[in-house]
Amino acid sequence: MLSRPFLALVGPTAVGKTELSLRLARALDAEILSVDSMLVYRGMDVGTAKPTPEQLEAVPHHLIDLVDPSEPFSIAMYQRAARGAIEGIAARGHRALLVGGSGLYLRTIVDDLAFPGTDPAVRAELEREVSAVGAERMYERLSTLDPVAAGRIEPRNVRRIVRALEVPAITGRPFSGFAESWERYDPLAVRAAGLRMQRDVLIDRIRVRVDAMLEAGWLEEVQGLVERGLGGWLTSSQAIGYAELAVHARGGMALEEAIEAIVKRTATLARRQMAWLRRDPRIRWFEVEEAGPVEGEDAVRAYLEDE
Repeated sequence: MLSRPFLALVGPTAVGKTELSLRLARALDAEILSVDSMLVYRGMDVGTAKPTPEQLEAVPHHLIDLVDPSEPFSIAMYQRAARGAIEGIAARGHRALLVGGSGLYLRTIVDDLAFPGTDPAVRAELEREVSAVGAERMYERLSTLDPVAAGRIEPRNVRRIVRALEVPAITGRPFSGFAESWERYDPLAVRAAGLRMQRDVLIDRIRVRVDAMLEAGWLEEVQGLVERGLGGWLTSSQAIGYAELAVHARGGMALEEAIEAIVKRTATLARRQMAWLRRDPRIRWFEVEEAGPVEGEDAVRAYLEDE
């Protein structure tokens, strides 16, 4: 493993992490580890705001394009992949710069969180129930059994709902109970800079980015995935924008309606990301200006360099 502390640049979706991370990585002689649950899927590029080939060439990136969208993927699998990537970065004498919006994925690396096991039979039965009654009914069940866990999960996130119901079925303990140990934050584990902006400005940026993604071929990307089976893949089919555009591609929703749904759901994601990240007292927050560059970019770099 790399010597501590880890370095991290975090913040909600669309706040401007990617461009800044490239400049920081070059300045810090670092390689980038993606802290994102959707960048792991190959072929889901435009709608996940995956770094471009030019950006990937400019700075080494890791934990991107790990599996096909049809393959199952878990946070435990992500953790194992991260450990391998970190060992490789250390062997090359570089630092790791963790970049993304998932507070859970961040802590999976920096705090080496432990996760309860799985039971394929139990999970398969829960997945059959989801198919039979829908995510909403299953989320209602979770809200009754474990309201703390339900409050931390998006109601449409089938994968996480199933997981939160699987754990108590296996262990007899609520899923949120395993998170109790997660409330301990090692102050020496990570030096993290967080980017944030006013919510109304962020929503405007989200809308602009959705339009840009559509111009860049997002709908065509989704249509290709639909032809391959998108909709039947438990995790990747629920990705923001991909689910809505798949419905549109099948004739079930007007494009304008899909766009509004995507913007609304992305804004909800940003709010949830910030709720997760704000709980981590180790993150120092930096404001982002409305029109572009981070306010005090030199201050962000100086903060990450100050050990």
